[in-house]
This record gives sequence, C-alpha cells and structure tokens, in this order.
Amino acid sequence: MHTIVMTGATRGIGRVAAERILRDAPDVHLVLIGRGTSGERRAAELASALPGTGAARVSHVSADLGSLAEVRAAARTITARLDRGDLPPLRGFVGNAGIQYTNARTEGADGYEATFTVNLLANHVLLRTLMDRFVAPARIVITTSDTHFGDFAHTLGMVPAPRWQAPEVLARTGAYPASDRATGGRCAYSTSKLGTIYLAHEYARRLPAGVGIVTFNPSLVPATGLARDAGPVSRFLMRRIFPVLNLTPLTNSASVAGQQLADVALGVVAAPTGSYVNRDRVEPSSDESYDPERERELWAAADRIVTELETTTR
Repeated sequence: MHTIVMTGATRGIGRVAAERILRDAPDVHLVLIGRGTSGERRAAELASALPGTGAARVSHVSADLGSLAEVRAAARTITARLDRGDLPPLRGFVGNAGIQYTNARTEGADGYEATFTVNLLANHVLLRTLMDRFVAPARIVITTSDTHFGDFAHTLGMVPAPRWQAPEVLARTGAYPASDRATGGRCAYSTSKLGTIYLAHEYARRLPAGVGIVTFNPSLVPATGLARDAGPVSRFLMRRIFPVLNLTPLTNSASVAGQQLADVALGVVAAPTGSYVNRDRVEPSSDESYDPERERELWAAADRIVTELETTTR
C-alpha cells in the first residue's frame, strides 16, 4: 500500500480522477484535502463505492486552501500520520484544486490575492511540508492550464495572456489592468497557471532522487465549477453551450480529463520530471514557461511568504 494526497477531488475532473485512482490502483490510500465537511463527505462517498473495507483506503483532512495557515496545519497532520505509521508510505500528490475569480482584488485569509493563494501558494506550502516524506518512486502532479500560452488557439479569446511580474507583486491584489473586472480575474488565473509550471520546474531540481513532478493540462473542460464565481452569463455558457464543443478537439469532457489525470498520477503516462502533460501526452509548454530565473525567483518568494506566515502565527 502507498498514499496519494489529493486536493480538488470534490467536483469536476478531480471528482472523476479520485474515483479512477481508487479503481485502477487497489494499493492506494487516498487522502483528500477539502474545505469544511466537503472532504469528509467525498471520502465517505468514495469509501462506500469500494468493495469490502473501503474506509481503510480513503481518508480526509479538512483545510480551506484559501487559508495558508489551514493548509500548513493540514500538511502537518498528514506528516504526523505518516510518521506514526497511520498512513502507508507517501508516493503521490495531486494538486488539482484551482479557482478563478471575477476580479483580481479578492483576498485570501492571509491577505494575499486569492487566485495566487489557491493556485500557487497552497501547493507550495503542501509540497514544502511533505517534501521529505515522499518515498521513491513517487510522482507529484499539479493541474495547470493551456491558458498560460496566452494565444487564441489555446484560449479562444476568452482569457487574457499572462502578465508575469515580481511574485511579491502578483501575490497582492490589484496587480493587473482592470483588476476590478472579470478581465483582471482571468488574467490573474492565466498568470497563476504559468506560475504552476515555473514552480514545478524548480521543484524538479530540488526534489529527492526518484520523486518526479509534472504539470497536467486537461484543456478547457466545461461545467466543472471552475468558473463558479463568474457571472450568470459566463456560467450559462460554461454549463450549457461549451459542452457542445466536446464534440470537437477544442474542449475536453470531465470524464475523459478525469481519467487522464488519474493516469498521469498513477504513472500510466510516461513523463520525465519537470514535463508538461497535455491531456495524455508530453508536449512542450509555452516558450515563456521556460525561465530558470523566474522559477528561482518564485520559489524564493513563496518561501519568504511561508516563513512570514509561520512567524506571524506563532
């Protein structure tokens, strides 16, 4: 038996991926991190669907990913369970949770811009805390987005291109043009997804031997709840109109993307550490996403933020 820790398993592609991971890998204990009672309910649903003692293969830890203090506490709970032997060895992490707001002025619980907090900093806090507990061979998967390319072919003109700046600037609200409007929120989203690739590249250099990290792009998946903070028109388009595009190569369905995420997490898809997996194959990410200076800068800034958080909450 071995453990996989997962965020974003309560809806969308993560909901499907959690089911497929447990179905396809009977030697996995899945630890879900979810807000409030959502993780507990999802763990119970998954356990009830498994044969025999399914509860022994699924558990949960409560944390709001918009609160770095809660994320850190969840990570420490998991490390304590691993150290006590309450969980089998840690061989996987799936950072699937993500959010997109209708502005770039929403603050998380710690005062940082909410998109940056959930999509980037929460993953960093979890991985930094769990980093020394991974047992090779292990795979880490972070869900990214092809919006990081910033061109019409990948965004259909719906999401502005990323606007990378110093991470300390991006971590604060109002970092983008039109930050008060949906355009600013979408720009924050595409920029955060570029950042996930930077962060993965830097982790690939720092993780222990035998512990690999990849980013996974599911493509545009309508009706997943990602745009749940959007206005009624956008939600209608995502739920009712865009699913028709699943008949074309422009979008992906939640069921297919969820299986693809499970396959990447379980190593069914061969992918060297640091690589970008587009649906079910390794491909180059955008030219802008290969920048060692930005990667080191983001890592250092995220570490400073985490250190400041620990200092202020002691």
